[in-house]
Amino acid sequence: MKDKITMTIPNAAEYVAIARLTATVIANTQGFDIEEIEDIKVAIGEACNNAVMHGKNSSNITLDFHLDEGRFLVEITDEGDGFKFEEYSEPVLEAYEGRGLGLFIIKTLMDDMIVESGMGNGTRITLIKNKE
Repeated sequence: MKDKITMTIPNAAEYVAIARLTATVIANTQGFDIEEIEDIKVAIGEACNNAVMHGKNSSNITLDFHLDEGRFLVEITDEGDGFKFEEYSEPVLEAYEGRGLGLFIIKTLMDDMIVESGMGNGTRITLIKNKE
């Protein structure tokens, strides 16, 4: 049976570091190497930053870390306005204007990213990193 660690942080930028540090400790205890831990930490930070920036009507961000040997899995949920993920397109890097790279970065760093969102339903991003 898999264990689960759940934490809830206020939906504010100053608490994102707590989520990143928690993810670092969990990934370390699961045996991920330093490069994998850095990827996880950055991806968690990007997902939480997106929740802070775009989940304005959500007072909290919930992180559910599912402890499973050989992989890191976390679900990051806010109860904000949500968005139409099916309308998301990856940014054109040659035309980069300083914002909008969060999901692209997460997708690049993690082995899998699942986004569930809808207008008025909040957003849940599931991030998965398999141990090399």
